[in-house]
Amino acid sequence: MDIALTDTKTTSVTLTAMAAEKLGGILEQKGLIETHALRVFVKGGGCGGMQYGMTFDDDIQDSDQVFEQHGLRVVIDPTSFFYVGGSSIDYIDNLMGGGFHIENPNAASTCGCGSSFRTNGAEAGAAAGGGCGSGSGCH
Repeated sequence: MDIALTDTKTTSVTLTAMAAEKLGGILEQKGLIETHALRVFVKGGGCGGMQYGMTFDDDIQDSDQVFEQHGLRVVIDPTSFFYVGGSSIDYIDNLMGGGFHIENPNAASTCGCGSSFRTNGAEAGAAAGGGCGSGSGCH
């Protein structure tokens, strides 16, 4: 199956070199480097109202946006791309541990955990009784 790559000169989701190195290592370790891409998606939930997700996927749809960076493919469904287009994925390693971080220019606010967000016009999780400090947890 031929997969059309999205022109990365337009709005895309980018991987930093550090994120690509970590992701490539995980794909290599799992034996998926040749067959799978990183799927980035957004779903409802989390203390900010929307939540980021990432998984490895070998089922790329015709409607998916597909980007290739640092030798890795990143795929995003059209609905998720609406919310994360222009974002950057980095890998941060600090004293609290390592993890992937999404810098999203479309997010009006983010939860302290960094895995959930809301956009302009969306009701804030805190206003709906959520929020990191409310005991709802950041998931």
